[in-house]
Amino acid sequence: MTEIRTPRLILRRWHDDDLAPMAEINEDPQVMQWIDDGSVRDLDQTTEDIERWEEDWDEEGFGLFAVELLASGELAGFTGLSVPEFLPEVLPAVAISWRFGSQFWGQGYASEAAHATLEFALQDRGLDRVISIIRVGDDASENVIRKLGMELERETEHPEYGYPVHVHSIDLTEFQA
Repeated sequence: MTEIRTPRLILRRWHDDDLAPMAEINEDPQVMQWIDDGSVRDLDQTTEDIERWEEDWDEEGFGLFAVELLASGELAGFTGLSVPEFLPEVLPAVAISWRFGSQFWGQGYASEAAHATLEFALQDRGLDRVISIIRVGDDASENVIRKLGMELERETEHPEYGYPVHVHSIDLTEFQA
C-alpha cells in the first residue's frame, strides 16, 4: 500500500470511511467553485469519484491520495496525480491536483501535500515532468503552484466549459525534493 508521511499529513489510498468526509467536501459550493462547472457533487457522485481514483491507481500506478491530518486522523481532502484526458492538447502528460475542505484552507496543507506528491512522482514513479491545470482566477491554487516552483506554460480554454485555464509545468529533474 502506498503511503507518504509528511510532518503533518498522511497521503494514502482511499478507505471506506473516507466517503462521508469527502462527500462533505464535494458538497461545499465554496470548495467546488473552481472545479468543472462549479457544481457540487453528491454522495453517489463522490462514491463514483473514489472508485475511479482507485482504478487509476491500479491502471496507472499513481492516482489521487486521500490526505489525512496526522494529529487528528481527519480526512482533509486529496492530492495526487492523474492523466488529464479532458484536455487532449497537453497529452501525454501527468497532472497534479488537490482539493481540500474549506476548514483546512490557509494552513499550508495543500502545498505540503503537493510537494510530497511531486517527490513521489520523481522518486517513486520516475516521472520527469508534471503539469497542473488551474482555472484562471483560482488565486489560492496559483499560490500553491508558485510554492512548488511550477512555471506557466500556456493559457488555453477548458474544452467542455469554455473558461480559461493556466497550464503550469515543472521539470522534475530540476525539482528540489
